[in-house]
Amino acid sequence: MRNTNKSIFKSIGILAGLLVLFFILESLFPFRIDLTEDKKYSLHPATKETLKELDEPLEVEIVLTGKLPGGMRRLQLAIEETIRTFNAYSSHRITYHYQDPLEIEGEEQRDFIYSLSEYGISPTNLHATVDGGQSSRLIFPGVVIRDSEFETGVLLLRGERGMGPEEILNLSIENLEYELINGIKKLITKQQYAVGMVMDHGELDDDDGFGMVEALVEDYEVYKVPLADATSVEDILGFDVMLVAGPKQAYSERSKYLLDQYLMRGGNIIFLMDQMQVDLTEAGGGGTTALPMESNLDDLLFRYGVRVNRDLIQDLSFGYHPVMTGQFGDQPQITPLPWPFYVVAGRMENHPITKGLDQVQFQFISSIDTVKAEGVTKTPLIFSSDNSRVMAFPVRVAFEDMAQEPEVERFNERHLPLAYLLEGNFTSFYKNRFLPDGANKEEFIEEGSQGKVVVIGDSQVFKSDFDLNSREPVPLGMDPFTGSEYANRLFLQNMVSYLIEPDGIIATRTKQFQIRPLNKVKIRNQKTFWQVMNIGGPVLLICLIGLVKVYLRKKQYG
Repeated sequence: MRNTNKSIFKSIGILAGLLVLFFILESLFPFRIDLTEDKKYSLHPATKETLKELDEPLEVEIVLTGKLPGGMRRLQLAIEETIRTFNAYSSHRITYHYQDPLEIEGEEQRDFIYSLSEYGISPTNLHATVDGGQSSRLIFPGVVIRDSEFETGVLLLRGERGMGPEEILNLSIENLEYELINGIKKLITKQQYAVGMVMDHGELDDDDGFGMVEALVEDYEVYKVPLADATSVEDILGFDVMLVAGPKQAYSERSKYLLDQYLMRGGNIIFLMDQMQVDLTEAGGGGTTALPMESNLDDLLFRYGVRVNRDLIQDLSFGYHPVMTGQFGDQPQITPLPWPFYVVAGRMENHPITKGLDQVQFQFISSIDTVKAEGVTKTPLIFSSDNSRVMAFPVRVAFEDMAQEPEVERFNERHLPLAYLLEGNFTSFYKNRFLPDGANKEEFIEEGSQGKVVVIGDSQVFKSDFDLNSREPVPLGMDPFTGSEYANRLFLQNMVSYLIEPDGIIATRTKQFQIRPLNKVKIRNQKTFWQVMNIGGPVLLICLIGLVKVYLRKKQYG
């Protein structure tokens, strides 16, 4: 009997020693192993690098709290898990706590909710079934991140229009790593990248460009760039992205050469091309005709792999345009009417730029074709709906057409590409051509593989509208006539982020989790069985083990 006790104590001592040794080794050489199939607890290398750059602790305030239904509780737990994973890789401690805005009293509650709305965290009215009845409550699906000096807020519940609640929740959980690390990066980033807007070829004026500047100025330095003043390509190499937004005057060969060599040297260019000119002041009465525009950039884009056509797309997924429909006394009556030229696109490519993006509105957009370009990968980013059509020149544009119901059978084209991303090995347009006057032949580069190009056949996709009363520009993506908000602003931000750092934190948006919903019919039919099994099963198993042990002892010592 003593030998048996000694053997038991010896085994317990060895086990305890191994556990202590394991914890000592783990503290000296920490490691994590993600055994999940979809790598739920793994972080992108860019995320880990950002967390290592922390120079002080961070505090995360989770405002998604209170009595939540199962889906929102899953999102809440995923936020906790992501923060804990961040803390495991961070150079400084990241803590979190909960704060319910609705439990704050008096003026402080109003101020706190207002500050959340400035970060884009607006309250959402959540409806849920409780005890067979319907209940609703306001929730705030976001977090506030703070260091010792600054704070920023992050909205965490995002999805594409038309998605079901489960799909939106799953997409939001997939994007948690990106949304949280992007918020952290805003707090700690000291270096700002530069974005240049070309402004000397009739591009968007100051008010039209307000939306782009407002969307980018928080994270980037934004400058106006007159290409005519650049003496060489070195003058624009300091810009990480160049924006060519709707030129109305033809580019000279010298300006084209500067853009071409900028791309060959690793620069990134966004081309927002208006191939058709529309004067809406002439669209009343009998209407007007959209006329082709000449920017002298078509051959440049053709060499890079795309052609923006001289046509316009109409879509039955459309926005609205305000039209004066009469007078009330001495006041004009303005009515928003359906306008198929305003394409509202909600079909997105599964790409870091567009994954999970809500609808984007385009105004008078032209179709885009791809052409052969060796070494260039062409990725369509956004598509039209199932009911679209392409109207070739000449295109009639008349407000009176709004009064007629569209003929659905004419909208027989589907999923037309509206934006293209070009990556890979670009060949210079000026290879085997005469260089423009003043170009240095010794500095000419024939090919480049570090730069990227985005082409959209619409310059107004990133143009701000104006408030109806104050005539001040409204934030990008806001429709002042209907109150709708589109994802144009986020589309631009994601695009610039990807062009600058394609392998940076924007790449975390490619993470995908498998939805594994429970079978509700099986749950209802087998509910009692599994309740009994889960409650009585462990008790029965322990009793069985006890009986076997008693039997063996009696047999051994009987």
